[in-house]
Amino acid sequence: MPKLLLSALLFALTLQSKAQELFVVTDPASNVPANSLSVRLSNSLFKEAFATGYNYHLMPEVTWGMNKNLMLRGTAFLSDRSNALYAEGGSVYAKYRFFSTDDINSHFRLAAYGRYSVNRADIHQEQIEIMGHNTGYEVGFVATKLIKKVAISSSVSFEKALDNQPDHPFPSQFGNHATNYTFSLGKLMHPKVYTSYKQTNINLMMELVGQTINTNGKSYLDVVPAVQFIINSQARIDVAYRHEVLSSMLRTAPNGFYLNLEYTFFNLAK
Repeated sequence: MPKLLLSALLFALTLQSKAQELFVVTDPASNVPANSLSVRLSNSLFKEAFATGYNYHLMPEVTWGMNKNLMLRGTAFLSDRSNALYAEGGSVYAKYRFFSTDDINSHFRLAAYGRYSVNRADIHQEQIEIMGHNTGYEVGFVATKLIKKVAISSSVSFEKALDNQPDHPFPSQFGNHATNYTFSLGKLMHPKVYTSYKQTNINLMMELVGQTINTNGKSYLDVVPAVQFIINSQARIDVAYRHEVLSSMLRTAPNGFYLNLEYTFFNLAK
């Protein structure tokens, strides 16, 4: 059997217990498979809260599974907020899985992660978001539990915003560091019985994403329902809607849609 087919088959044999961990807006404690390269196009379209129209963000990214415990990711940020698609910056990300237990129908993972981003866009809201808006860094921990077809994941992190060089210093009236917290739930809905790696997997998910500014206590909480398709064990499509449940901070476009397209290349390193 060719190595590529063997890698896909081995991945598919575990996909029934892992697919629902591939959340849309948060990362679980599990990594992409070792020696694999994942390429993703993340698209978001959010409605402006204080103006007419929508803003669009495109974030192409590449993720490399160095081994079963460590993965690295690079992401670019593009936006049409200036009425044309404009390259605003990018980020580098690393996640290290430092604890893992496995059973027949369940497993548990713990991981630490860090991200550093640069961005040259204007700073237009109190929310700190280094994925596409702010220059800064984030460090945190994530825990993920899988029980048969259900995955539960939660994370907590510290995020710090810096000046958006060269023209946009961070506003002195905003708090520049925050605590982030997430809770994600996913369930594999189809197939009921796994017989082939070519079967399409369908996952339903619900994610809660929140932030509190440490200096003034301002907070927000969003809910993100999503449906996910995994095709031929390699291609992935995410469709999700993000809705603000509550907020005490200035956010210019809190509600909108995600469409993510991803493809994974297995067994690249000999």
